[in-house]
Amino acid sequence: MTSPSQPSPLVRTAADADADAIAALLGRAFDDDPVWRWLLPDDASRVRRLTGLFGVLLRRVHLRHGATEATGRDGGTEAAALWDPPGHWRVPVRLQAAQALPLLRILGTRVPITLRTLGEIERHHPREPHWYLAVLGTDPPAQGGGLGGALLRSRLDRCDAAGLPAYLESSKERNVPYYERFGFRVTRELALPGRGCPPVWLMWREPGQGS
Repeated sequence: MTSPSQPSPLVRTAADADADAIAALLGRAFDDDPVWRWLLPDDASRVRRLTGLFGVLLRRVHLRHGATEATGRDGGTEAAALWDPPGHWRVPVRLQAAQALPLLRILGTRVPITLRTLGEIERHHPREPHWYLAVLGTDPPAQGGGLGGALLRSRLDRCDAAGLPAYLESSKERNVPYYERFGFRVTRELALPGRGCPPVWLMWREPGQGS
């Protein structure tokens, strides 16, 4: 957490020029993620594949909403939050089709199981209007410095002002208490298809809850 003597990290709206840096830090941040380790079991290529995947998602899905935010020490890019506004969490069919070839190049033979797993998560996505935190990650060397908290507060403060809920899926059980500090509550522990695939925790936040 940021101490009282330290200024809060500056949070900025990410632009196309930030895509490479954000994709790279998210690739490193999710290298130890239980679900992604199961989906991409090759340790040697996981960070590269994740970096490519996040690059595609940033450029073709999230950045166009103008709600992706980044922050870092000394103006750097060390953490990012990929938010989708109400009504825009579902990827349109035309964009899904446009991603098919890039995803095949990045994921190779893991495309079917990855799409099946992500599809199961999407099937349980709430339908009522909300802000969706699709991805939150901090570069491992910068973790524990309050960057993720600054990103969460930036959007959640606006959710509270607008009276809108927020939603996320946590693929790390140890992150559940962290999100609970910000007012999220577990609505379901979702088992995913595939032998040995870890679960995810679906979490919902009503406006005005948490720090």
